[in-house]
Amino acid sequence: MLKKTTDSASSPNRLRQLRAFCQAAQTGSISRAAERLHLSQPSVSLLIKSLERDLNTLLFERRGPRIQLTDEGQVLLETALPLVEGMDNLPDLFSAGLGEVSRGTLDIAAGESTILYLLSDYVKRFNDAYPQVNLHVHNVTGRDGLQLLRAGEVDLAVGSMINIPEDIAYVPIFSYDPMLITAQDHPLAQRQEVTLEEVSGCGLILPPRHLSTWHIVDLVFHQHGLDYEVVLEAGGWEVIKKFVELGLGVSIVTSICLKEDENLAAIPLTQYFPQRTYGVVMRTGKRLSPQARSFVELMDAGFFERDHDAQGGVYGSRTGAGPDATGAGDFTGHDQSLS
Repeated sequence: MLKKTTDSASSPNRLRQLRAFCQAAQTGSISRAAERLHLSQPSVSLLIKSLERDLNTLLFERRGPRIQLTDEGQVLLETALPLVEGMDNLPDLFSAGLGEVSRGTLDIAAGESTILYLLSDYVKRFNDAYPQVNLHVHNVTGRDGLQLLRAGEVDLAVGSMINIPEDIAYVPIFSYDPMLITAQDHPLAQRQEVTLEEVSGCGLILPPRHLSTWHIVDLVFHQHGLDYEVVLEAGGWEVIKKFVELGLGVSIVTSICLKEDENLAAIPLTQYFPQRTYGVVMRTGKRLSPQARSFVELMDAGFFERDHDAQGGVYGSRTGAGPDATGAGDFTGHDQSLS
């Protein structure tokens, strides 16, 4: 049980203790926490041990080089992390209170397709509006984006999610339609509508089999009792579009990746496949920095007015609906994922 302490002698050291504890909890490593805090490993260990002594509890279970939070440690992390982040972001928060977001840093995680098709315009607009803010876009795939969020190494992520973990909040902003794409001289190219049976008779070009896109396509075809043939596996929408343009097959993508001037025919498949949403991905309970709030408002001006759970830039346990539709997603996996 946590002990209520009244020893004021430890108060000046409390922020250093909590900062060391939070970094260790987020990284799962004393050595990595030391690196991020620019301290020696023994110094971080002593800060955490002194915090455990002050609170009369065990915060970590030591397992060789790795550490794992105890139940008491998890409670303290949920309590202390917003306080530590608030103190560390105090100059930026103060500037934001004065209506200024003219400096500081902003780290965003996203997959390659999200960066290419969705974020590039907003990145330019943000840089134009806030040239003194150091913006870093992390191009990550798989679970890496969620790991960066959990470790506090990025402010937010932008992408598409299927299964949403309890410690992650996802708020959709954009929706895109599933589309069949073909070469311009393909027999289906001039059609306004096609049936799934007609699509099943064409050779499909799909992303690698381990991605969720393949499994969604497989599920939909089998739900309709249809067989299909995959003639080519390729990673990335641009690669897939090029192979389709060359007449090697057809594909099912999401409209986010399509442009008007491409040498492709695009036919909606919304009657068979769900839309795909993209939005803001955050760690539950994370307070958005003023820079992050400004970036989100560029994407959606009414985001914080409409989304009461995100008022003040703090995400609760809210998760947004929005199943993943088909496309060569860049974060997509079988489990909880960004895309």
